[in-house]
Amino acid sequence: MTLLDEGLLIYAAVINCICFMLFGLDKYYAIHRHWRIRERTLILCAALGGSVGALAGMKVFHHKTLHGRFSIGVPMILLVQLAAVIWLKVRNVI
Repeated sequence: MTLLDEGLLIYAAVINCICFMLFGLDKYYAIHRHWRIRERTLILCAALGGSVGALAGMKVFHHKTLHGRFSIGVPMILLVQLAAVIWLKVRNVI
């Protein structure tokens, strides 16, 4: 495993943990009527590589599961990210 591979794995782990925690925090805020995390921020976090964490957060916290932007959008982001990784692996870029 190269240094680049290790760095990408660490980045993926960190961004997915952050995204998962953001969904949990937003659910907590929704229940306790605090200021909320913007939907744009949650989607951006998923798009930056945290789509697995976003999906896990949606399932674990039962949050944003009825919003089309999330129930359709986050799985689509994940599919695009998987396709990009496969394409980059086939091209031996990563």
